[in-house]
Amino acid sequence: MEKQSCWYVLYVRSRHEKKVCNLLNEKSIEAFLPEVKTIRKWSDRKKMIMKPLFPSYVFVNIKSPSEFHDALSTYGACAYIRFGKEYAKVPGNIIDKIKLLVNVDGVTDIETNVQLPKIGDIKKITMGALSGLDCEILKVDNAKKIIVRIDSLRQNITATIPSYFLSQQTLNAS
Repeated sequence: MEKQSCWYVLYVRSRHEKKVCNLLNEKSIEAFLPEVKTIRKWSDRKKMIMKPLFPSYVFVNIKSPSEFHDALSTYGACAYIRFGKEYAKVPGNIIDKIKLLVNVDGVTDIETNVQLPKIGDIKKITMGALSGLDCEILKVDNAKKIIVRIDSLRQNITATIPSYFLSQQTLNAS
């Protein structure tokens, strides 16, 4: 394990994300649970709720081997996500961008998926908190959606953003 801190992805019991995140913070282990607002519909009503962006995942900023094991021994924690023999690690700058994404005004309909995106126009975001990110445009119901690939998670983040946030120039998809 490296000496410098990095964010690991902790797999937790279903619907225990908030509980695990709170327990980790109580242990003075920095944890992050990205949540998004969504409307939950029942037969008799609708309600705005917060749900995890990545179900069953909590990000943990590990600074020492003891924190690595303490986080895993937290009630509700199951295992660290691995790809082969390597633990999934997320750089701090990606965590910062996820924090911005879930907290910025004007970004709606945030979802995740593990499917590779369809080939489309590659644009650069020129405005807002996501400025500087390259994204792929999907045309769904006349809404422009961005797809930001996070390789260390092997998942995509999809969000609807205003079209004026995007550059008019199409970038090469190489």
